[in-house]
Amino acid sequence: MDIELLKKTAKQMVAPGKGILAADESSGTCQKRFESVGVPCTEENRRAYRETLLTADGLEQYISGVILYDETIRQETNEGEAFAAVLEKKGILPGIKVDTGAKELALHPGEKVTEGLDGLRERLAEYKTLGARFAKWRAVITIGKDLPSPACIHANAHAMARYAALCQEAGIVPMVEPEILIDGDHNIERCYEISTATLKKTFEELAGQDVAVEGVILKTSMVIAGKQAKSAEGGSSSGGQSGMEEVAKETIRAFKETLPAGLTGVAFLSGGQTDEQATEHLNAMNATGKLPWPLSFSYGRALQNPVLKIWAESPNANIAKAQAALLFRSKMNSLATQGRYSSEMEKERPY
Repeated sequence: MDIELLKKTAKQMVAPGKGILAADESSGTCQKRFESVGVPCTEENRRAYRETLLTADGLEQYISGVILYDETIRQETNEGEAFAAVLEKKGILPGIKVDTGAKELALHPGEKVTEGLDGLRERLAEYKTLGARFAKWRAVITIGKDLPSPACIHANAHAMARYAALCQEAGIVPMVEPEILIDGDHNIERCYEISTATLKKTFEELAGQDVAVEGVILKTSMVIAGKQAKSAEGGSSSGGQSGMEEVAKETIRAFKETLPAGLTGVAFLSGGQTDEQATEHLNAMNATGKLPWPLSFSYGRALQNPVLKIWAESPNANIAKAQAALLFRSKMNSLATQGRYSSEMEKERPY
């Protein structure tokens, strides 16, 4: 294991003012997204849409890496250039999603465990030859009545640690993604409790597998109330939807309690927040002053929502307009990583 190379790549992923574009939607997820905008989900349409994302001129100003899907890392532009090579030329790191999805956890109704460890060593070796410099593995934790169970947190944390060890062995930086789902009626305190329990167990398991945290990026959720949370009587902060400052404060508090000092950085997922919410919350955290780790973004929908809609209206004619939308949202989040974003800036958006 070349720890220096891993550290260098991990630092590049959370470089100042930059974040990661998550373009690793599975074919099934793509189907839902494309159907929502009335575009047939053919392999060629998926390729054309991703070419629109990856060839945006100037993307490298705001984006340090792109997470690709197995299909996408094997695809090429219209001119026959591999997508990974297009990114490398821009100085953007190609990444790859390597898990095979969240499956039902045996004996634990309503809970999932992510699979994909079988054959992973061999797949990582192939992905490296295809240009991948980092990988991603997502675990999902549901908050509900008596959920999550300790067994669910442990099973997912252990799997993520095994995955991370295999990545580092292959010279690929592991992005470890425990996602606390925003679905549910839980308040922000409950989210804080589950977030800290999940993160503690994740880093315990990483240490147990001798994974070097200096060569790891954490991708995780913000500490936020569930989408269906009802307001508490008397307007207490413990009920209802979370305020922007509260999300920033509770997320940083959870991180200070659980994250090791040596961790290279955090790239948040947007996890069902609106595009602007995800930007505002990231900005509020970075506006609080110096933090022990860079707090960046690894957004999928929160960067792509306007892009897909514009592109779908006319996939051939609207490429430049769709790319302008991607650059704008990327720039807003770049400013948020520096605590320099303001909602007033949204008036300048080109869509």
